[in-house]
Amino acid sequence: MLAAALAFTGASAACLGDGSPGCRLDASPKSGTFKMNFDELERIYRVHVPSAYSNAKPAPLVIAFHGWGGDENDYLDISLVRKEADRRGFIIVAPRGIGSGAPDGKNNSWSFRGSTSGIDGDGNPICDLELTPEYTYPSCKEAGIAKNHCGWTHCQGKPGGDVEFTLALLERIEARLCVDTGRIYATGSSNGGMFVWELAQNPASAPLFRAIAPNIGLPHRGYADGPGKGPGMPVLLTTGTLDRTVPPGEWENAGWTTTSDVDRFYYTSATAIMRVWAEALVCSTREPAQPVETGLDGIDCRSYCSTGDSLPPVLDCRAEMGHESGFSWSWGLTLDFFDQHSE
Repeated sequence: MLAAALAFTGASAACLGDGSPGCRLDASPKSGTFKMNFDELERIYRVHVPSAYSNAKPAPLVIAFHGWGGDENDYLDISLVRKEADRRGFIIVAPRGIGSGAPDGKNNSWSFRGSTSGIDGDGNPICDLELTPEYTYPSCKEAGIAKNHCGWTHCQGKPGGDVEFTLALLERIEARLCVDTGRIYATGSSNGGMFVWELAQNPASAPLFRAIAPNIGLPHRGYADGPGKGPGMPVLLTTGTLDRTVPPGEWENAGWTTTSDVDRFYYTSATAIMRVWAEALVCSTREPAQPVETGLDGIDCRSYCSTGDSLPPVLDCRAEMGHESGFSWSWGLTLDFFDQHSE
């Protein structure tokens, strides 16, 4: 992680004197919204501490990344999110992305490969240049990062800034709260879900996460990399079959997909990325993904990795919905998945 100077002032964590797992903290933890300086920018994040939290017992942690134009309240203003976190003992941290102008202006976003340059993994535009309006942030133009007008996220801070910010945020949280470092997870919706893939593919950040759960978010075309750590990483992908903004594609179709609402952006299909992640866990993808029973009505879940009665480590779940989070079913499933995939 980054330098200890980034840690929260006035708090420290350590093993208990007898060597058993646990923490000793100098400050009483509180839920709330906080600020931190990183890369000469003021960053905002919100924390939810579960009601049964104890500073003598390490708790699992979920970092939740909002979608394009959202903020730290997108997850934690939802009572279901807080209630389920309390019931299961999860700490939830929801940071705010960076806007198009000064920090925390309009269109807060998370940046990942392709989203700033406008170039896909094969060197082509990530969008149809004729049919897609320009969203390019001034920061990407000024830095010379944008190669066309397909880019649609911020370029403030250093290259890879959002990944490095996440590392610094984790260090800060671990210094303030008693975190089970073997049970740190990442989820996010839409733009936030796309960034979660980046965190899990990047060798600098992937080792810190036990599992991920991107929601209605996929990498841009050509970025279907596997996990940035060996021997693999559990992933739950939740999407909508009617989603025209980030379409998952048809089952078993590994070709790229295309936005069809107003824009024409190109994305890696759900099948393509899930095959790569299944193969990283030595699951065969020669046969179609098999149905997985989750107990959720109307939710079609499939996997290339069979594990009996438990949720398999690579799970693709789709609902008949558009570009919406579907928290009424996806949030509980996400925490179930994280609970079942812990070290």
